Amino acid sequence: MFTGSAALNLDAKGRLTMPTRYRASLIDTCGGQLVLTLHPFDDCLALYPRAEFMDTAKKLSEQRDSNPQVRQLKRRFLGQAAEIEMDSNGRLLVPPELRAAISLEKRAMLIGQMHRFEIWKEESWSDVDGTLDPAALPESVQELSF
Repeated sequence: MFTGSAALNLDAKGRLTMPTRYRASLIDTCGGQLVLTLHPFDDCLALYPRAEFMDTAKKLSEQRDSNPQVRQLKRRFLGQAAEIEMDSNGRLLVPPELRAAISLEKRAMLIGQMHRFEIWKEESWSDVDGTLDPAALPESVQELSF
């Protein structure tokens, strides 16, 4: 569904403009209703169509709070989530607290991840190490044919 990457600019109000190639799909799948939250593991934001987020959020919320790591994951992923709407010009307002959480100021990278997007501060995306150790990947991934 969502693949590829795009460099984006934040305007003075903290809005990003969704690339044209994704807009129709976002309108069709979720009516422009999205959820933006902190990525649970990386220093970026995760942008979901609302229904996709709700499915993931439901599964996470069903996990027991007896594990401190589960509680922390819930705080990061669910507690920081903001419902946002794409406007008629394809713009998304990134809430100030989420911009601050990843030091997002002017330039961002939008990275498609099939069912969601990641939004990275441009400099942070440039620092992501692109090399992988195949042996460190789960066996289910190692078995994929690329």
